[in-house]
Amino acid sequence: MYDLTVLRERLRKQRPVPWEQLPDFSLYMDQVLSYMDRQVIRFDEDDGLTAAMVNNYTKSGLVPRADGKKYGRDHLAYLTAICVLKRVMSTRDMDLLIKEEIQGDRPIADGYAAFCASLDKALNIAADEMEDRTGDDELADAAIHFALMSYAAGVASSRYVSLLRQRKQAQEAEASPRGKEKSKKDKERD
Repeated sequence: MYDLTVLRERLRKQRPVPWEQLPDFSLYMDQVLSYMDRQVIRFDEDDGLTAAMVNNYTKSGLVPRADGKKYGRDHLAYLTAICVLKRVMSTRDMDLLIKEEIQGDRPIADGYAAFCASLDKALNIAADEMEDRTGDDELADAAIHFALMSYAAGVASSRYVSLLRQRKQAQEAEASPRGKEKSKKDKERD
């Protein structure tokens, strides 16, 4: 199957460029959209990034505001993560994870590198799983197999996101004046 061979090779080889290879100069929107087409694996024209999507991601706070009408490395890192994650999770969950993974307490370059390393592992696992599923008569079985792998990974991801959200809420409650007061009272009782 030619399409499957091409896909398997793309899963093995096509990766977002490392931080150091992202353009170190600003890009306009049309350049960003063109660049992002090379950052992620796509087969359909319908699943590409659009200017409206970038604007919506910016308005929602998922992506930092552009400097005028220009986008830099930070924007490309965020958009790369979004283009990958949008296929498997909600914007709300993406927001939480991107803020934790790419921003957090570390430089964006480090968060982007960690994201790319995880993506690399996942793409290699999928390519390896495809090795034994190449015949025309196995298309349905292979599709079910990958759907079930996606389901299992989605369940695990959802649970991790839930635990992360609970931890963040507890930290926010603790940091609030009311939370500090409650914590002080709890300590006084002990």
